[in-house]
Amino acid sequence: MLKTIINLEPGKKVYFASDQHFGAPNPKESKVREEKFIRWMDSIKADAQVVFLMGDLFDFWHEWKYVIPKGYVRVLGKIAELKDHGIHIYFFVGNHDLWMKDYLEEEIGCTVFYKKQYFEMGGKQFLLAHGDGLGPGDKGYKRMKKLFTNPIAQWAFKWLHPDIAMKIALYLSQKNKMISGEEDKAFLGEDKEFLIIYSKEKLKTEKIDYFIYGHRHLPMVLELEQNAKYINLGDWISYFTYGVFQEDFELKTFEADTKKLPL
Repeated sequence: MLKTIINLEPGKKVYFASDQHFGAPNPKESKVREEKFIRWMDSIKADAQVVFLMGDLFDFWHEWKYVIPKGYVRVLGKIAELKDHGIHIYFFVGNHDLWMKDYLEEEIGCTVFYKKQYFEMGGKQFLLAHGDGLGPGDKGYKRMKKLFTNPIAQWAFKWLHPDIAMKIALYLSQKNKMISGEEDKAFLGEDKEFLIIYSKEKLKTEKIDYFIYGHRHLPMVLELEQNAKYINLGDWISYFTYGVFQEDFELKTFEADTKKLPL
């Protein structure tokens, strides 16, 4: 089991945020949420050592060779500012930004992950993932993910004009509940939650202190066996929640003034 070890500096913290879905439901309404997320990033700049963006930062993202989606300039600029400030940025690809390639790595310096990762921080063991496709069941989505990650399908899609490709993709992203996550806002019970089942199975063979996921949109912290914790980070659509770790993990809500501030 390969893992990354992060030695926390005195007074520094690790932050986690997921499922911003910027671009949805439209650019005007998304911008309000983008501005709030930027204020959150400003608020953590002084004590953040590491920031984990746990997937679905965008409601849809696709990189052509010379083109990326329009918008998100201030969000990307703020992430770059944190990186330039010496903060490590780890980005997990979600089910809405499956088509992330090397733009964030080359232009901002983020480390991009396409599957689950193990970390050790502050002497604690972490399993981190966006969460899509893990655990039993969810066969419909898993079949869809195989199609979306198929090299031939991706090759065919990139030959569409970006204006046409983005219009189709954004429509599907917002209208298809299997993709959008609209059905992921109600707790199904421990015996039916795929990620909880997956985490419990992992504990049978591995020592993990924290399982941290996005994808489900519903913020929760659940105590598991062996003093482990299952954490879903929630989203920046309905809940505006984020995680912070120093000696222990906390799930918090960002409640800064919602009025528009100069950027």
